[in-house]
Amino acid sequence: MQFRLEGVHKEFGPGQVALANVDLSVAPGERVALIGPSGAGKTTLFRMLNCTLRPTSGRIWIGGDEAVGLYGRRLREVRRRIGTVYQQHNLVPRLKVIHNVLSGKLGRWSLMGSLASLVRPAELDLAYRALTDVGIGEKLFSRTDELSGGQQQRVAIARVLVQDPDVVLADEPVSSVDPSLATTIVKLLVDISERTKKTLLVNLHSTELALGFFPRIVGIKNGRPLFDAPPERVTPELLQELYAGYSVGESAELPMPSKLGLRACG
Repeated sequence: MQFRLEGVHKEFGPGQVALANVDLSVAPGERVALIGPSGAGKTTLFRMLNCTLRPTSGRIWIGGDEAVGLYGRRLREVRRRIGTVYQQHNLVPRLKVIHNVLSGKLGRWSLMGSLASLVRPAELDLAYRALTDVGIGEKLFSRTDELSGGQQQRVAIARVLVQDPDVVLADEPVSSVDPSLATTIVKLLVDISERTKKTLLVNLHSTELALGFFPRIVGIKNGRPLFDAPPERVTPELLQELYAGYSVGESAELPMPSKLGLRACG
């Protein structure tokens, strides 16, 4: 699925500009990392891409559809093709893991089918394969609130695998886990994208993870792209400009120049 944005502008109120005349294209199968300070507009951009927010002005094409014309059944169909992994997981804590994973199928099940699955889970094999893909197949019948934060994030990723979208949007998927686990989760998302040919867009605070795993980096500042480049062209000077005026500890992990040569992207 392809995304194309032309002159996209979003305001939440007088003087509250979240995005300012953004032009951006993402081709099917691309892996793109968005970086930038908190409040730069990255999450707002993701909400535009997954059709939960409409622009104040400008045009967005999702696949062959213009977003402003999506309503009813067609809107639901397009949303089913876009899976989102959120920072807060958006899981039901008291449910078993299998139920949270299978909620990725809700867009395709009838109401009666969804209710029946709460009593007797449908497509158990599908849920198990998805959990195995993210490394926690043994947690299939565990209560979700008994899992660690990192395991819950894997459940959220497994839910997207069950949904089987064309695009995966991951909005700050590792901000609540420790650095070593963050690397594991980002690598997992990249591996899934490479194996399934799904488009992957990830919003990251860690510039080191972005530079290490993604062939395309988009820096967002004050609601608009400051740069759009491969990692080898993202210099320390560009990063300093991107985060100028912000606390590094709050906004990003700026890699030292010596680290910029460490790449894992293909």
